[in-house]
Amino acid sequence: MGHGSLVAATSGMGFSTFQEIGAWQRAYELKVQVHEICQRPSFLEDQTLRSQLLDAARSGPRNIAEGFARWHHRDFARFARIAKASEIELLNHFIEAVDSGHITVEERKRLEHAAKKAIKAANGLIRYLENSPDPIIKASPAPAP
Repeated sequence: MGHGSLVAATSGMGFSTFQEIGAWQRAYELKVQVHEICQRPSFLEDQTLRSQLLDAARSGPRNIAEGFARWHHRDFARFARIAKASEIELLNHFIEAVDSGHITVEERKRLEHAAKKAIKAANGLIRYLENSPDPIIKASPAPAP
């Protein structure tokens, strides 16, 4: 069992993998939507905005996964806050994408809705982590000779 699995299993969160965490699922869904729009030819000509969008979108699920592998809730919460900040950053990039003619206002609204769902899920995870005690790590018995 990896460190994250041990922390989750003993903390009462009830997750054995980071993919089971709602905040990771919402962040991943957002990343998929951003990746899809970044495949458009207009984005291939605007590599700066494309790179910023992809990096911010990848940051959410990446940081939640990394935080899951941490021993202490406070440390995990720090990574969840980084994920949330990247999801908020995407809201700005979506406005820029409309202003640059890469997406429509309707597409921006759809992307913003997905980002706000991810932000809300990250907030819930952060709240939980900040208000619950760190897990008690039980040592495994030594193997028999």
